[in-house]
Amino acid sequence: MGPPKRARLGTPVLFLNFKAYAEATGKQALALARLAEKVARKTKTTIALVVQAPDLFPVSRAVSLPVFAQHLDPVSFGACTGHILPEGVRQAGAKGTILNHAENKRSNDFIQAAIARAHAAGLLVMVCAETTARAREVAAFSPDFVAVEPPELIGGNVSVSTAKPEVIASTVSAVKSVNPAICVITGAGIKSGADVEKALELGTSGVFVASGVVRAASPARALAELCKGLHA
Repeated sequence: MGPPKRARLGTPVLFLNFKAYAEATGKQALALARLAEKVARKTKTTIALVVQAPDLFPVSRAVSLPVFAQHLDPVSFGACTGHILPEGVRQAGAKGTILNHAENKRSNDFIQAAIARAHAAGLLVMVCAETTARAREVAAFSPDFVAVEPPELIGGNVSVSTAKPEVIASTVSAVKSVNPAICVITGAGIKSGADVEKALELGTSGVFVASGVVRAASPARALAELCKGLHA
């Protein structure tokens, strides 16, 4: 008997990272998830929610959108206190996980092992990479997605698609040369529909956003604006 089948995400896709913001924790996470679901339905957009570990189960039960963990560990059932078990993430209702975010970096050895364990548990994996070179390295481990995120632009007001379009284009080329099946995602500073449209023009399959939506004066309006860029 093989591993459980992984979910399939339609592209273009918008990954919404809840991080550990107060506005996206606990009851607020549920409210934001429901808001995102309304926007997804209205705009006919694939939106994946990247939530904190304690919120995986309640958010997965509350909405029909795909839910991703922010991290997991390459461990198996047993004496692994404090680690995040891939099977636990799957049983909590998640469809996938993020690895190696700039705020939670890991070595290539860790990433390779974690991808293998996540896939064995039936989870999709998006690995974040800070440079084109790192994206090429992690692509060799066959994640489902690679997100290019120059760390100096994360959380800022200048998007990578505007400030460093060459990084996106070169990363798409590098990743596809290793494994054409991997989808490349644009992250860091994405704030407008124009940013999203530019990212797609450069060959990526979607965007990875956080503060531009979660901490916006109107998260619904901000999210709808980004979704508009996915369909331009």
